Amino acid sequence: MEITPFRIDVPRTALDDLRDRLARTRWPRELPGVGWERGTPVGYLRELAEYWRDGFDWRSQERRLNEFPQFTTEIDGQLIHFLHVRSPEPDALPLLVSHGWPSSVVEFEKIIGPLTDPRAHGGNPRQAFHLVVPSLPGFGFSPPVTTTGWGLPRTVGAYAELMRRLGYERYGTQGGDIGAGVAGMLAGAAPGAVVGIHMNGPTNFGPAPDEATLTDVEKQRLQRAAEFDAHGSGYLTLQANQPSTIGVALHDSPVAQLAWIVEKFQAWTDPAKGLPEDAVDRDQLLTTVTATWLNGAGAASAQFVYESMNGPHAWSLGEDAPQVWDGPVVPTGVVVYAADFSIRSAIDHGNVTRWTEHAVGGHFPAMEVPDLLVDDVRAFFADLR
Repeated sequence: MEITPFRIDVPRTALDDLRDRLARTRWPRELPGVGWERGTPVGYLRELAEYWRDGFDWRSQERRLNEFPQFTTEIDGQLIHFLHVRSPEPDALPLLVSHGWPSSVVEFEKIIGPLTDPRAHGGNPRQAFHLVVPSLPGFGFSPPVTTTGWGLPRTVGAYAELMRRLGYERYGTQGGDIGAGVAGMLAGAAPGAVVGIHMNGPTNFGPAPDEATLTDVEKQRLQRAAEFDAHGSGYLTLQANQPSTIGVALHDSPVAQLAWIVEKFQAWTDPAKGLPEDAVDRDQLLTTVTATWLNGAGAASAQFVYESMNGPHAWSLGEDAPQVWDGPVVPTGVVVYAADFSIRSAIDHGNVTRWTEHAVGGHFPAMEVPDLLVDDVRAFFADLR
């Protein structure tokens, strides 16, 4: 039950090892004219790796992250890292915010201040939140798991225990990607505790929607979803079947880890942006990659995907798949950005009380369009306090 204060303090030897490995990268030959269609281009990756080695300042990122109160606690035999940022407003609503893959708590850096202290950020103090932001088991600053079984359902149970341990009996949830599953499933793991579920860009579960009923924008999303299944889901298939194989590469080579993550930031962010750093701050992106590298989270997160897609209550798609919000029906808000595939008729089964769409942004809205995400979270929970 002990909750221990945590501070990021990476040993100098680990940073020196990272720079040495980056300097000794064996680069493959790049085929001309292929761009991003076959994955992360070698030329682009090489320039980014050089900046990571010689221009990126981890210590400054570390100092900024350490401004947020951080803790660890052991639940079900696993040490869980989390940010716990309490609002100065005494009547703030507790809110658990969960990241997905490939990400970490670094994703939420820009929204923590506006959500916890709206008075200081031009907002309504009555819309304040106490934030609990965990690192998924094996991701970011949560150490790699030491046993099998750590997938989505077990994680949700651990997060329900975390909120009980912090004394929160009534709270909201928010998340995207894996975090959308966490946000939705917590209502079942903690009956009566979750007052509302807010998701960004959740996956379309259940039967394929009737195309005749879709808007032009929804038809475009459905087409992009089909293209993703055909050409963009190799990472998911590999991690869901042979996580140990790709895990070796991700654990041993920082450039492999960089390419693995950066490809998704290029593919999943605002489609109007050409390069990942056009959509998100380059240093914030590299902070996410560095946290993943330093803690061996590449291999560990691949195992998480395997567990989630192969264990009991498998996290899978198709018309027989359970909805991510299985459990008590509570008010649910969904916000969809330009790069998302979400279609309301495939997601809303009578539980969605707020649906918002934006023509900008993508899979990482807290990094890409933080103001839009903050506004939607505030508006959704305004009547649920």
